[in-house]
Amino acid sequence: MDSQPVDPEAVAPVATDAMADVGDVQLLARMGYKQELRRQYSTTQVFAIAFSIMGLVPSIASTLSFSLPAGPVGMVWGWFTASIFILLVGLAMADLASAMPTAGGLYWWTHYFAGPKWKRPLSFLIGYSNTLGLIGGMCSVDYTLALMILSCVSISRGDGWSASRGVIYAVYVGLIIFHGLCGSLSGRLMPKIQTFCIYINIALVVATVIALPVGKVTRGGSLNSGNYVYGHIENETTWPTGWAFMLAWLAPIWSIGSFDSCVHMSEEAMHASKAVPLGIVWSAGSAFVLGFLVLSVIAATMNPNVSATINTKFGQPMAQIYYDALGRDGALGFMAVLCVIQFLIGLSLIVAASRQAWAFSRDGALPFSTFFRHVSKRIQYQPVRVICGLVVVSIVLGLLCLINSAAANALFSLFVASNYLSWGTPIFCRLVWGEHRFTPGEFYTGRLSRPIAWVAVVYLIFGVTLSVFPTEGPNPTPSNMNYTIVINGFVWFGCMAYYFLFARQWYIGPHMTVHESPSTASDNASAVPLPHALPTETPASCDHKKE
Repeated sequence: MDSQPVDPEAVAPVATDAMADVGDVQLLARMGYKQELRRQYSTTQVFAIAFSIMGLVPSIASTLSFSLPAGPVGMVWGWFTASIFILLVGLAMADLASAMPTAGGLYWWTHYFAGPKWKRPLSFLIGYSNTLGLIGGMCSVDYTLALMILSCVSISRGDGWSASRGVIYAVYVGLIIFHGLCGSLSGRLMPKIQTFCIYINIALVVATVIALPVGKVTRGGSLNSGNYVYGHIENETTWPTGWAFMLAWLAPIWSIGSFDSCVHMSEEAMHASKAVPLGIVWSAGSAFVLGFLVLSVIAATMNPNVSATINTKFGQPMAQIYYDALGRDGALGFMAVLCVIQFLIGLSLIVAASRQAWAFSRDGALPFSTFFRHVSKRIQYQPVRVICGLVVVSIVLGLLCLINSAAANALFSLFVASNYLSWGTPIFCRLVWGEHRFTPGEFYTGRLSRPIAWVAVVYLIFGVTLSVFPTEGPNPTPSNMNYTIVINGFVWFGCMAYYFLFARQWYIGPHMTVHESPSTASDNASAVPLPHALPTETPASCDHKKE
């Protein structure tokens, strides 16, 4: 049956940028949602969100402790190998994002594609897993930023001072609160901030690639040979050498772990069916190439004694690498820039996380959803309440910093494991149950779509498995135990227990919030350019006020 187009006046109460495509509003309406956020992000700015969160040099600095134990081979080739698989995941996600661009895309796609018995519990699980994974990312970014700031203090003092865990947590809390304030109040400026992030990240990559070797030679040192950079293997763990190399994948897994943020910006993107998939692919591809370049230079300029860099007195291996190559002042200068970019990473991440949490609240899944789904018209159409909620949860989770470094590192793995589960499930559901329901959007990988999706699913399962292993060896002590399985197990088990005990009585999946014109109300289910516009159990009369 041919359907009449959705009346944009009936579904778009929010003023949008003059460049915004009315088709974006109509497509969103056909998926069941009215336009509530402001569309103002161009394709480049959507890409910038993910590229900013990746923040290549700061992310590499944050995760060197994962890859350094395997030596230069683990650092360089671990990045190269894992990045290929991550790019394939990005392509599989881009296919879905182009066809169905919505802020809560991962759990929405899961509900849309899954079999009838699995729709509700799986979408509920993925919504919570993705939300908490992004919160874990916020925590790990600001925890690392706190360490970076304090390592700068340590370098400047020059007396071997190191911060206590209480001081680290205090700095962390201050950063989380400041990010919350900036994320709430800079709505109109945020697209311009994201554009700036592209330039400053690329500038830091170029500066690092040039300054490290020049500084090393100028200070009388020599560069490591090509055989060392691309062929030297170490094993600072008690795992077999081969598995130590696989654990080095955790560095790129964490660093290139944010391109789903493009999906969460779908309802603020102009021409979303094109901008969102391109943002995903561009960010994953650029991280692949530039990260390999940066790590090659790091391996060429670092101290050949890997354990000396790992056990640096500055608390950050990258700080030691800068110090060895550039001296005290040079190291301070670069670490200061790293801190600025790391701050911008946290700012971009809280924006993306707030959109996912807001979308999940819009569908009535989070506690106090009616409260958190509010969009402030006074503060530039920002989900201010949900941003405040994320800040509070992050402060509580940050208490792990007070235990030991292993517990704090679980925040990194919460980001990895929960997000990987969230990425893989909708792709798997499409392959197993929903291929006949999938209609490609403007971006599509064609005949390779299904093979790419299957490789992505297998890799993501492996990535989740990898993230729960203790990184130092098979006989961990309480101080070096990987608590990922404990934290994620609690998240996943608690989510399912909450669903089966309570939420299954009221959670029906995505809610329809669009206010249709009389001429289109009866045709909504067939208006979307998909085989079925909405999950089959979502009634056209369901209003968001019933949350």
